[in-house]
Amino acid sequence: MAVLGIIPARYASTRFPGKPLARIHGKSMIRRVYEQCLLAEKPDKIIVATDDERIFNHVRDFGGEVVMTGQEHPNGTSRCAEALSIIEKETGKTIDFVINIQGDEPYINPAQIDKVASLLEKAPVHIATLGRKIGEKEDLFDPNVVKLVTNRDHKALYFSRQPVPYVRDAENDQWPLKADFYKHIGIYGYKRDVLQEIVRLSPGKLEIAERLEQLRWMEYGYDVYVDFTDFDSISVDTPDDLLKFTNNP
Repeated sequence: MAVLGIIPARYASTRFPGKPLARIHGKSMIRRVYEQCLLAEKPDKIIVATDDERIFNHVRDFGGEVVMTGQEHPNGTSRCAEALSIIEKETGKTIDFVINIQGDEPYINPAQIDKVASLLEKAPVHIATLGRKIGEKEDLFDPNVVKLVTNRDHKALYFSRQPVPYVRDAENDQWPLKADFYKHIGIYGYKRDVLQEIVRLSPGKLEIAERLEQLRWMEYGYDVYVDFTDFDSISVDTPDDLLKFTNNP
């Protein structure tokens, strides 16, 4: 089964313009993400999908595969769908699964990519993602850390910026002792046809309220399945976030 890993990368970030080209220990962020992805075993191909010539030329210069997409995309999922169409047209081959990999996690663990791909291979999974158990109270109550809950079959029940579940009759600092909480790791896998379907959906009320795209899919009846990882994801959202990697090789 053909697995395509796509790294959406745009230049015009509001909080950090030019973020994919930011340097971390002598290499650009997008190159570090790309090289980590190459270490994964499941994807048959890794590509960068961008709308900017600077990023396009840079990826070509370091030997990476890259496609130019339109500038109108509202999110990475939409850009992945266009990149999928470009690759299938260029190669004449049909892709089975697409892995949407965040372009601002320079040290993404390749095992996480393989976990998502492996989950997609199981019936009846059409959309896959990852979660990690939260142990730190500051993460639990941070709205920038998305939380998730699943049923016994690891199908997502909800994603939220609020802590879920709510622990009744306990002080906030006791919540991690009373229930298990999980952080959403923002990597997605889609079956090909499902990716093409979900990009045509209009935003739903839950997505608009929480600003979480995955709630759109769930509101329209698509199931999102979750596997769990011990590895955290560290993303770069602002120039100050680069300091997180000062001590990394």
